Amino acid sequence: MERAHVRAWPALETARIEGWLWRASGGGSQRANSVSTVDFTGIDPAAAIDAVEARYRALGTVARFHTFDDTQPPGLAALLEQRGYQPTEGTITLFKRPMPGPAPSDIEQRDTPWPGWIDTYTGEITPNRREVNTRILAAIPAPRMFFGHCRDGHIVATALCVIDAGCAVVECVATRAGFRRQGAANRVMRALETWAAAQGADLLGLQVVSTNIPARTLYENLGFRAGASNRFWVRDPAGYRIAGR
Repeated sequence: MERAHVRAWPALETARIEGWLWRASGGGSQRANSVSTVDFTGIDPAAAIDAVEARYRALGTVARFHTFDDTQPPGLAALLEQRGYQPTEGTITLFKRPMPGPAPSDIEQRDTPWPGWIDTYTGEITPNRREVNTRILAAIPAPRMFFGHCRDGHIVATALCVIDAGCAVVECVATRAGFRRQGAANRVMRALETWAAAQGADLLGLQVVSTNIPARTLYENLGFRAGASNRFWVRDPAGYRIAGR
């Protein structure tokens, strides 16, 4: 599932550093501007960190690492702390088995994002993520499906599902401010789950900021359960913290 999440949100620029995936995109997306530490093929993690920092320094940006429960090598978090890195935003990966069922009739779904979908999604994220995230959306790998809940001819809630290696990854869940707590996100998620089940996905998963209690409550009510955790690491979390994902 962690690999599926990495592939589902492709950075605009990438490189392999001793098995780690170095990512840069600009803007405010932490995932798209951090090093994914799923795999490590080297023998000297300190030297690999040096190489990571050199690449980010060349771009004039902060070095950021993305760790999870099975980060490689296992002692990376301690090594980062020794070098002055501190954890910033934490996320939790929630899982469930996708169950087939009837999709709500007021959900529009397409394999590419459309203007109404993009307007709703980008309107609910921080301004420093809008341009870059729109470019990332154009590179989302197939199979994928974009979902929008319609009211009075307008999209008021969005979600995206990307299938990878039997995992269905949920992204871009957003609801317009005036339509929250009215079941819009619930309906989008039900349609998404129906589609994921039809694709033969074994697991449905999403990552949510650990302190976002309303979102966690929504997903737990839909049957999701916590199964893993993630952290972003920077040297100066106070100076470089970015809201959202």
